[in-house]
Amino acid sequence: MKEFYIDDDGIKLHAKLDMPDGYEEGSKCPLVIVIHGLTGHMEERHITAIARTLNEMGFATLRAEMYGHGKSGGTFENHNLFKWLNNAMTVTDYAKSLDFVTDLFVAGHSQGGVTTIMLGGMKPDTFKAILPLSPAVMITEGARTGNALRFRFDPDHIPDYLPVADGMRVNGNYIRAAQMLDVDEAIRKYKGPVLIVHGDEDEAIPVRYAIDAAGKYSDAELVIIPGDDHCYNYHLDKVLEAVRSFMSNYITN
Repeated sequence: MKEFYIDDDGIKLHAKLDMPDGYEEGSKCPLVIVIHGLTGHMEERHITAIARTLNEMGFATLRAEMYGHGKSGGTFENHNLFKWLNNAMTVTDYAKSLDFVTDLFVAGHSQGGVTTIMLGGMKPDTFKAILPLSPAVMITEGARTGNALRFRFDPDHIPDYLPVADGMRVNGNYIRAAQMLDVDEAIRKYKGPVLIVHGDEDEAIPVRYAIDAAGKYSDAELVIIPGDDHCYNYHLDKVLEAVRSFMSNYITN
């Protein structure tokens, strides 16, 4: 494992690169960028389990913490999806520069999931496949309708700050940025294979949003996990099984 920072115009993004099991120095392999969600970080149980599963299969993984999260630069209350998307593009460019990488993939959970969707649309020729996991596509809808982060507000007169959880808050620019994102356009532009995984008892993002997103892609597989919540606290094994099945298409023996 290599731990380091990727510079994004002065913001240091904490990253960890894990090579596949049995990797031989100088050989080549595919790589998956793995992105956490809102208030999350790279060491969460579901994030590390997904990365570990991919490493066992023969993929390198690059876990990166976005602006204001984990050990990365920036303050949480000043983060927004514009900043995250710029971070994600910078991390992607770094991954593309690695001489051992063959194919590139991206997987993200929750806010990292909608980041994955947007990144796929912005760089459709870069990723062999994308994996939005419990993607928080409702963030943009909620920002436009005035019902986001479990808080109601006037979308035409956005407050200076909005509460998130555990005393944390974001400033109004979080909502302003989310209002301007076009998730449907990002979905339209990405023509490669997509895996969406979602628990049907997700308390944060209702499963209907995953069903709707999957229906808009030209090549999407949707796996609904019965009885599971947003962070897969009950059936993480089923999530890993879905990831393993989908990604097995991209490993050559």
